[in-house]
Amino acid sequence: MSRARSHLRAALFLAAASARGITTQVAARRGLSAWPVPQEPSMEYQGSTCAFTECILRSYGLKTGFFSSPHLVQVRERIRINGQPISPELFTKYFWRLYHRLEETKVDLAVVEVGIGGAYDCTNIIRKPVVCGVSSLGIDHTSLLGDTVEKIAWQKGGIFKQGVPAFTVLQPEGPLAVLRDRAQQISCPLYLCPMLEALEEGGPPLTLGLEGEHQRSNAALALQLAHCWLQRQDRHGAGEPKASRPGLLWQLPLAPVFQPTSHMRLGLRNTEWPGRTQVLRRGPLTWYLDGAHTASSAQACVRWFRQALQGRERPSGGPEVRVLLFNATGDRDPAALLKLLQPCQFDYAVFCPNLTEVSSTGNADQQNFTVTLDQVLLRCLEHQQHWNHLDEEQASPDLWSAPSPEPGGSASLLLAPHPPHTCSASSLVFSCISHALQWISQGRDPIFQPPSPPKGLLTHPVAHSGASILREAAAIHVLVTGSLHLVGGVLKLLEPALSQ
Repeated sequence: MSRARSHLRAALFLAAASARGITTQVAARRGLSAWPVPQEPSMEYQGSTCAFTECILRSYGLKTGFFSSPHLVQVRERIRINGQPISPELFTKYFWRLYHRLEETKVDLAVVEVGIGGAYDCTNIIRKPVVCGVSSLGIDHTSLLGDTVEKIAWQKGGIFKQGVPAFTVLQPEGPLAVLRDRAQQISCPLYLCPMLEALEEGGPPLTLGLEGEHQRSNAALALQLAHCWLQRQDRHGAGEPKASRPGLLWQLPLAPVFQPTSHMRLGLRNTEWPGRTQVLRRGPLTWYLDGAHTASSAQACVRWFRQALQGRERPSGGPEVRVLLFNATGDRDPAALLKLLQPCQFDYAVFCPNLTEVSSTGNADQQNFTVTLDQVLLRCLEHQQHWNHLDEEQASPDLWSAPSPEPGGSASLLLAPHPPHTCSASSLVFSCISHALQWISQGRDPIFQPPSPPKGLLTHPVAHSGASILREAAAIHVLVTGSLHLVGGVLKLLEPALSQ
């Protein structure tokens, strides 16, 4: 096998491997062992934490490199310089060298998100990061990492390095004890991050560019990672320490409490991370995009979505409609995720595979060669069956009774005056994302304007009756969740500029 072919195969393998998990590292400039890297392995919000960390440090005028996974629309998103994906030309020419040696682009630091786990992830070739971080842990990739949070915590602790400081957020006692023991075995100083409120004391509240209450934990971790990196690089403006005594919690020392600098505040405020608690407002349509795919992240997604709806302006004239667009892949439990989403009181639940179009032409960055079209469509039908079953379980004996208001006093968005839909009459399966978006938007999204819908799109009676309701609705709220790859496919269609 030629050297070029060997490199290509290795690059493709690493790209595929890194697409399956999540952690963060910050590395130095003279080779991987020396990169100034914050590294962070975790199951839930490591990508958001990395985005916060990178934006904070970039606000200091530093040139940053950022490696993360998975990508949403184009594979080039995985490698970013100063927050921007590298160009198609650079990706084609330098993929292998960029992956191994970010110093080729002369960045001041690299933020590296771990793929799956940590101990055996391909990003663990960075032997001496400047700092490591572990964000909130959850259950995911159980076939590779284990079926308990404690087993997953052991894998995540695999990025700890001797003498390299590490930070984590408050976790349940079991996995936190595993992380503590792993750190002690490796002689890694591990610190527990104070809550963001502790850093806000004595100053104005911090504004986050990412929505959702759960992002405050990610921001607290990102501030500690950035603060540690700045201190260890002898950079000025790392934040003045506050008068407080160090403490212990769960036998872990607390990380320092400091006053966030103006650069840190700017970085947190300017952080963007597509597909995570992202909102796109398009005429009567509002798209809520969040790639939540575990139980804990789905719960956070539901809280964010309902809070966003409570704070909205209610249109005058015409009903409001809620639509769920969902898919789940791998070894995840779709029934459990769908049950968590039920309190959102959707009028329609739409299921489709993570395929932008039925034809794979032009979708190389979003293809999955491990499954067939028949398999993914059968999976969608199973999701619909789960939804139907859950809805039947919760069906009220009195179909004409008014639904209870949501917490906070906001009224239900279920259509009136006709009775609430039963799930069997309000769920649909489409063969691709484009068809699902065409039905949901009914030509009312000013940017997503595909050619005329395919024949048969409205032949199903639910699709036909629902189409007229969607065309007349004063507002349509669409939550897209369950899979980052689904969110990426939706963004590819709603934001064509991302594909340029």
